[in-house]
Amino acid sequence: MNANSSNRWRIAVAGFVMQLALGAVYAWSVFRIPLTKNYDWTVSQVTLAFELAILMLGFAAFAGGLWMKRSGPRRVAAIGGLCYGLGLVLAGQVGGRLGFLYLFYGVLGGIGLGLSYIVPVATLIKWFPDKRGMITGLAVAGFGAGALITAPVAQRLISWLGVSQTFTILGHHILHRRIGFGSLHEKSAR
Repeated sequence: MNANSSNRWRIAVAGFVMQLALGAVYAWSVFRIPLTKNYDWTVSQVTLAFELAILMLGFAAFAGGLWMKRSGPRRVAAIGGLCYGLGLVLAGQVGGRLGFLYLFYGVLGGIGLGLSYIVPVATLIKWFPDKRGMITGLAVAGFGAGALITAPVAQRLISWLGVSQTFTILGHHILHRRIGFGSLHEKSAR
């Protein structure tokens, strides 16, 4: 295995881990009931925050792909990580203001998810032109598996600290981890 081949597998692992962190969005169900109980919101009202996040993910991934062609993966990943992390931190500060949950988690967090999602997918395809299907599947699997890790962690944090503090902790985790992954992708991009 030559150095370039070895390096591309390190990039694949980093991309998978990035997607794993982003896949935390699929753990939304553990937040629904605590949010409804804490703020007397309905499940439908709370679910709209998740729906907005997924909608914004799609639009932001499209825009992020175009932007990444011009500015490279580092900037897109860093801004995406900043938006997603801040969206979570600010979601922890909404109190009983449902509109702010939509704005911070749904819109800002969703934009961050989309910008961040496209970076490992597009970068890995460039590093693995001979295994495009396999590497795309690996990246998407990481995204899907994120809830497997985040859901039990978030449930435990919610039971110990409450839903607001859990959003804040997860947001700080994203802020500290994601921006570093963005720099790894820039150094490794061909």
